[in-house]
Amino acid sequence: MKFAYDIIRKPVITEASIADMQDKKYTFKVANDANKGDIKKAVEEIFKVKVEKVTTINVKAKARRQGYNYGKTAAWKKAFVKLTADSKSIEFFDSLM
Repeated sequence: MKFAYDIIRKPVITEASIADMQDKKYTFKVANDANKGDIKKAVEEIFKVKVEKVTTINVKAKARRQGYNYGKTAAWKKAFVKLTADSKSIEFFDSLM
């Protein structure tokens, strides 16, 4: 059984994600094994809002180098959550706009 806070890892705060907040679209880093249904339930449970649509993408690992050392960043999953028109906004993000 997955808990809501295990699925939603953290919000993604970028210029593009802040611009989407006016259209009630929010961006989150989520668990790699989470599906759209799990993400929808978790956001509705945590923030007490109504979710209209969830879109996900897998962000690939990127090669990085520091001095002589080579490595890769971790691969992760990003979820874009669109709320319904009659739903309230997420208060956590209101201070960012």
